[in-house]
Amino acid sequence: MIFLADEGVDRQIVDRLRDEGHFVYYIAEMDPGISDDSVLELANIQNALLLTADKDFGELVFRQRRASAGVILIRLSGLSAAHKAESVAKLVHEHGEEMAGSFSVIARSGTRIRRKM
Repeated sequence: MIFLADEGVDRQIVDRLRDEGHFVYYIAEMDPGISDDSVLELANIQNALLLTADKDFGELVFRQRRASAGVILIRLSGLSAAHKAESVAKLVHEHGEEMAGSFSVIARSGTRIRRKM
């Protein structure tokens, strides 16, 4: 799968997905500080699932009805970066195809995958 990781995503998540054979663009390596609009646009251009810890993408996708190839919002505060990487990798392995075009939230309490309307 192809992912675009926002700059706030832990490096360990990016590395873990790459180790598992996924292609991951990482804003922190490319163009740190670009706007959320630009991040979402780049994800769409690359047809990549956007990985982010920034809740503002929910506003862009749902309230502003911006197009999205899919968003995974990572809400795993309090966990180590290694545990976050494990949780995200497991989610991608189990539900990767289902998340394309959806807005998914991974939290300590569970995962929600919401299809865009």
